[in-house]
Amino acid sequence: MPATPDHENIDAAKHLWHGRFNEAPADSLMAFTASIGFDVRLWRDDIIGSIAHAEMLGATGVLPRADADAIVAALRQVHAEFDGGTFRFVASDEDIHTAIERRVTELAGTAGAKLHTARSRNDQVATALRLFAKREITATAHRTLALIDVLDRRADDAGDAYLPGYTHLQRAQPVLLSHHLRAHAWALARDVERLLDAVARLDVSPLGAGALAGTSLPIDPTDTQRRLGFARVFANSL
Repeated sequence: MPATPDHENIDAAKHLWHGRFNEAPADSLMAFTASIGFDVRLWRDDIIGSIAHAEMLGATGVLPRADADAIVAALRQVHAEFDGGTFRFVASDEDIHTAIERRVTELAGTAGAKLHTARSRNDQVATALRLFAKREITATAHRTLALIDVLDRRADDAGDAYLPGYTHLQRAQPVLLSHHLRAHAWALARDVERLLDAVARLDVSPLGAGALAGTSLPIDPTDTQRRLGFARVFANSL
């Protein structure tokens, strides 16, 4: 993973929000509010979401196809740079979303600056977070299932071995080791159910909801929902 930027002594005029301030904030505030140190892990999901959004803008005619294609090509180049460890952050990259957007604009020029058409930072970040959480929770569920399988196999191998059961820290009834091991397997199986339930709840695409009330541009949220593999699209932009 490329090194993230140092946020002290940077030019605040390069930030997205610089127009709202008459003077630069303190360096300590800049360092405190920057999230790039931990949201950098969203790079893959941010790029995937942006590719789907750009392709939808081209398919619906909101952007000229040439612009959409240029944006997608730039996003794929940024993906390759992250994969290869060659992506270079700059000091004004306060979060991963800003960093990627900056690099896309460097690569695609004026077309790259149109990536945010009909999209808010709000639904962009919510989409990346859901993609990330779906993938990571699903991976955790698979690893937990592998552990359950190990416990089941060890229980099968335990034969008639037994050990004392405990109540109130006192030895009580003897129990089979296999029974004890499968108790842990059963508890973990319930955890897997909870994890998969969380994935189902996350499986809603927020892309197109905007910052608050959607957009008047003729976008197609179901298009990006399908491209991103979400089960359904948001029912209410709020």
